[in-house]
Amino acid sequence: MAEIGDAKKEEESKKIVHTYPLVRNCDMLDEMKSEAMELCVTACEKHAANNEAAARMIKEMMDKKFGPSWHAVVGEGFGFEISYECKSLLYMFFGGNVAICIWKCS
Repeated sequence: MAEIGDAKKEEESKKIVHTYPLVRNCDMLDEMKSEAMELCVTACEKHAANNEAAARMIKEMMDKKFGPSWHAVVGEGFGFEISYECKSLLYMFFGGNVAICIWKCS
């Protein structure tokens, strides 16, 4: 009986960690989407311990590449309701439970 309880605890402690970006929602064009995903992955890997710095890096690089008024949220356990310009939203997960939401709104 104790073996069954140990097996359950072992399964619960093993969480699936995605090492690739998992897109939840996106309405960007394919080229912009791939560039934005690459930028988000780079920022999250560079600033793994600091979500605020990762969000700032994503926002600044998106402003440079695609014009101003980009917004970025990087973190865990957040909800959102936003207004955004068409073809400018990306909501994805990276590294397991870190969510990234970027959008343009002028």
